[in-house]
Amino acid sequence: MMNQVKTALLGMQRHNWEQGVAAQAFLEAGDHDVAIAMAVEGANRQQADGRCCQIDDSTAVTDPCAIGEALIFACEKTGDPFLCAARDALLRWALREAPRTPDGTVHHFTHDALIWVDSMYMLPPFLARAGYFDEALAQLDGYWDILFNPANKLLSHQWSDREKLFHRKDAWAVGNGWAMAGMARVIALLPDSHAEDRQRLIGRVRTLIDAALPFQLEDGAFHDVLDDPSAFREVNFSQMLAYTIYRGVAAGWLDAAYLPAAEKARAAALQEVDAFGLVRNVCGMPYFDSPGVAPEGQAFHILMEAARKDLHRA
Repeated sequence: MMNQVKTALLGMQRHNWEQGVAAQAFLEAGDHDVAIAMAVEGANRQQADGRCCQIDDSTAVTDPCAIGEALIFACEKTGDPFLCAARDALLRWALREAPRTPDGTVHHFTHDALIWVDSMYMLPPFLARAGYFDEALAQLDGYWDILFNPANKLLSHQWSDREKLFHRKDAWAVGNGWAMAGMARVIALLPDSHAEDRQRLIGRVRTLIDAALPFQLEDGAFHDVLDDPSAFREVNFSQMLAYTIYRGVAAGWLDAAYLPAAEKARAAALQEVDAFGLVRNVCGMPYFDSPGVAPEGQAFHILMEAARKDLHRA
């Protein structure tokens, strides 16, 4: 089944963040040749300003950085000057050129001062993998401070820093999944010199997991808006949650008591894989406002299974 899921993902059209998330999935699954090939294509589609994986007139700021870890890996493994130059240009974009709020938090788009929770996955792991730990942490802190809702202990989706209001205050399930998984990857990359920062991120991941789990449905799925039972049922958050728990337990910063919830979430996702290898009933493309299929749903199935395999290998 996993080969079918991978093939289905490779057959999908992909925007900038989707290319990056897919490459990361293949990287963590050990399919290094595929990850490198996807990084090469991301570099082939690099704009003059450094943003990778660009198609048409995308105004995304952080989404083009999702390819970053695979691009760094490809550069290290091949030493190819083209790939290393692409890595350096993408870093210049992320560190110097990307538009920011007055306090330095990177916007999600170039056309407006919008902060989206998705950015917690797209940008900080790349910065941490490149060794810019303080900047990765600063971005996570900025997003958290803007988007965390103390009323439900979950992250809201979209903030306008220009208008000083939420465009979408909902606790979007996949958005909280982006945040959990992004922080889990930064936690894994932080050196011992950042032990206190690591504990802060671990606390935040636990906060999100603990707030989300009461909304898990009997079959292991969740609603698209976690605390809204009228929202449609979907399973990509299930995969993201399971991935985060498996990684946390394997690394020793989450208690094994979380594993039954992860297994329940995984079971919901496994039941949605069809004969083509497509994971059905994820928050679906192209508008992500209804259940369907999506490259990120495929990628997180691969990530979930890779994390579970690593846990049982430990």
